[in-house]
Amino acid sequence: MRPECRTEARSAAEDADVTVDGAGAGLNRLRLLVALDALLVEGSVGRAARRMGLGTPAMSRLLAQLRAVYGDPILIRTGQGMVPTTFAESIRQRVRAVACEAEALLEGLPPPLHESTARRAPVERSRPIVQSPPLAMRPVLPLEGQPLPEDIARKLTDIENDADPHRRLARAIALVGGGAGRSRPLTREEAEEAFSIVLEGEADPIQIGALLIVLQYRGLTADELAGLVSAGRRHCCALPLESDAADLDWPAYLSPKSRTPPWFLHAARLVAQSGQRVLLHGQDGGSGWLDMAVQAAGIPVCETIPEAREALAERRIAFLPVGSFAPQIRALLALYSMFEIRSPLNMLVHLLNPLGASASLLGVSNPSYPAQHRDAAQILGWRQLAILGTRRDVAQATPFRMTPVYRLVDGVCSDGVIPSRRDPGGQARTALSSLEYWDSMWHGRVRDERAREIIVATTAAALQVLSGSGEDRRAAAVETADALWRNRKT
Repeated sequence: MRPECRTEARSAAEDADVTVDGAGAGLNRLRLLVALDALLVEGSVGRAARRMGLGTPAMSRLLAQLRAVYGDPILIRTGQGMVPTTFAESIRQRVRAVACEAEALLEGLPPPLHESTARRAPVERSRPIVQSPPLAMRPVLPLEGQPLPEDIARKLTDIENDADPHRRLARAIALVGGGAGRSRPLTREEAEEAFSIVLEGEADPIQIGALLIVLQYRGLTADELAGLVSAGRRHCCALPLESDAADLDWPAYLSPKSRTPPWFLHAARLVAQSGQRVLLHGQDGGSGWLDMAVQAAGIPVCETIPEAREALAERRIAFLPVGSFAPQIRALLALYSMFEIRSPLNMLVHLLNPLGASASLLGVSNPSYPAQHRDAAQILGWRQLAILGTRRDVAQATPFRMTPVYRLVDGVCSDGVIPSRRDPGGQARTALSSLEYWDSMWHGRVRDERAREIIVATTAAALQVLSGSGEDRRAAAVETADALWRNRKT
């Protein structure tokens, strides 16, 4: 959230406390800090409530007060639960230190000496804040011989940045996968370093699987996703953002099991005919519909980033297989058959933007993650972005159901909703194959009002993100898209 928004929210919260005397306000704010610490440690409103001996509704009210004070969501929901926001991560260490010191003061006794710390020099009581990021709240009754969170943090910090790649990657895996009370999300820099080790071929195969699984199981933060994307873009030599090689980046990583006709390809052709340079990139080989449809549409398939750049200059549209510009990432995507679950790679590929296009149109890889995609893009400095939240793997509008749209307009979050329209009905029955029917729709040999509305709505979404226009220009974008469809070159 923008700093000015956070300042306004904090001012409003302070105004609400005017009627409380100084001591009462101070105690209330200290209680909020303890609640914030419990929320960051537990990652769950219910578990944080149990830790503090409160009911879940009371804890929810404390979270609402924290959000008002900081002007930040603090925790955001993912498919794997609640994860801290970037702002919450930035203050985690300070909040943890305050809570630890308050706990020690209330107990009235120094923390028990642990076997692993007894041999070290005494800790200065005047400096309670540890230098390495704390991993969790100290357990009240540690088992004999059990390492304390501070010991784990210190051990991981001892792994220097110039250490062997295997050790540095092991540090990242341990930070994320240490389990409840012993883990934390990676910073953007840590995530970038870990994935760079993987892409450079310096990781043990077991480490690759471990890193992908622990990140997927815990759920990515926007900072982690931004770090992975930075490493991926550097590895595949992607062009800098807004390098004037492409106007619109349109990732299309379709599942091989997809049976839905790729009407979005017709929309991409319309955008290209309007004069915009559209780069499509996605899985090559085994993706069923996509390979056949790209070939049937006559879209140039390129083998390198420079070749794609030339094709865009000549034809205004091109398809770049991920295996051509990022073979290592393609190989990692193939690990799906080893896990039978998706990994962070399925999020990463949507943000690769190999030609540094000035605008991007995405589908969501997971319904719980569109905000992470948008926030990661914002961290990376993207200006124009739209994510359609109704279809997985590629941006294709579904005008017959309400569609959430997650946007960046000039680098600022601007989310909205596309209202649903009446469904005109299904596809007409013909003797054509699915591919023939899809191709005939472009050439006007069949009429399908439902397909036409999907194409027009998808084209309108692309035109909006390209122009950077707001929600008030949606109707005008739809009119332009409809005219492009009627006047298309077949």
